[in-house]
Amino acid sequence: MKKLDKGYIQIYTGNGKGKTTAAIGQAIRAAGFGLRTYIIQFMKEYPYSEIESLGKLNNWIEIEQCGKDDFVYKKELPPVEEIEKGKNGLQRARERMLSGNYDLIILDEICVAIYFKLFNTKDVLSFIKSKPENVELILTGRYCPQELIDIADLVTEMKEFKHYYQKGVLARKGIES
Repeated sequence: MKKLDKGYIQIYTGNGKGKTTAAIGQAIRAAGFGLRTYIIQFMKEYPYSEIESLGKLNNWIEIEQCGKDDFVYKKELPPVEEIEKGKNGLQRARERMLSGNYDLIILDEICVAIYFKLFNTKDVLSFIKSKPENVELILTGRYCPQELIDIADLVTEMKEFKHYYQKGVLARKGIES
């Protein structure tokens, strides 16, 4: 099995479209080289189309969803059960990262989960510090804390200049969801 000599820490953040898409694209590229990826999507229980397509690559990519985001729309703090789901999901991701079975770990929407207080920045910094040398780690989401930006090796900010949502176009299956 191929392994990376050195794994880096990447962050895709900002208010523009494409953070999750970029991370999934990296997972697909890694699969093409024979590397295995584990993706956990925080605050996403909606049946996004990538779940279906990545299921066809399950020898190389494992994807899991963890928690809801309905408390955001209700303008409430996350309920205790969502905080527990988040913490348990981060622990499962740590176990996978330390197992030696994965070359790339993607914590999708982890920055948003921090912003909405499912965990704190210290929890994620602890996760990062436990990363084995040869594992690549990608974190995505708006509102990335500066402490994570400081520790990362690569940070890309997706910046929205224009979006058709502003014209009333809703998320489309296969494109945004």
